Amino acid sequence: MRKCLVLLLFLGFLIPGATGLCEPRNEPLKMDLDFSLPAPEESAHRRYLGLETLDPFLLNQIQTKILIIEIFSMYCPICQREAADVNKMFELIQKNPNFKNQVRLIGIGAGNSAYEVNFFKETYQIEFPLFSDTKFVIHKKIGEVGTPYFIGLKPDKKQGLEIFYSQSGEIVDPEKFIEMLVKASGLKL
Repeated sequence: MRKCLVLLLFLGFLIPGATGLCEPRNEPLKMDLDFSLPAPEESAHRRYLGLETLDPFLLNQIQTKILIIEIFSMYCPICQREAADVNKMFELIQKNPNFKNQVRLIGIGAGNSAYEVNFFKETYQIEFPLFSDTKFVIHKKIGEVGTPYFIGLKPDKKQGLEIFYSQSGEIVDPEKFIEMLVKASGLKL
C-alpha cells in the first residue's frame, strides 16, 4: 500500500491535474461553512485550536481572529510543491508575536483518507492540524474548489464566520501572503 502511494505521489508530479482537483476555477463560489471536524488526536493541535475536548467542533469554535484554511490533496502536484511555502507561512506566523495567538492555519484533504492525510503530513513535515475529507463532503460544501485553495475567515457576530478572502493556486511568497491576508481581514493585530 505504501509503495502504491509513493508511486501515485511520483505520478502526480508527472501528470498535472492528475486528480482533477488541481484545475483552477474562476466562477463565483458558494461556500457552506456549516460542517464539523473531528478534534485532533494530538493534544498540541487541540491547544493550538483552543479546543478543550475530543468532541467534533465547528470552525467558529477555533480560538482565533483569522483562520486560514488550505484545501489540499496529497495527489495534487501543486500541493506537494507548495508544502514548503505553506510550512514557511506557518513558521512565520508562529514566530511573529503579533500573529502567533491571533492567526491559525488548518488543512483539509479533499478526498483524502486519514491515512493519506497522515502520509502527506509526514512526507512534507506539516506541523499544523490537517483533517481528512474522505468522501468530499466538505469539498462539496465549499464549492468543489481546485487544490490548493486558500480561504481566509474572521469572526462575525451575525454569521459566526465571514469569508474575507479566497484564492485558488499557489501562495508564491509566504511572508507577503500573510501580510496581504491580515490587511484584507481589516483586523488590527
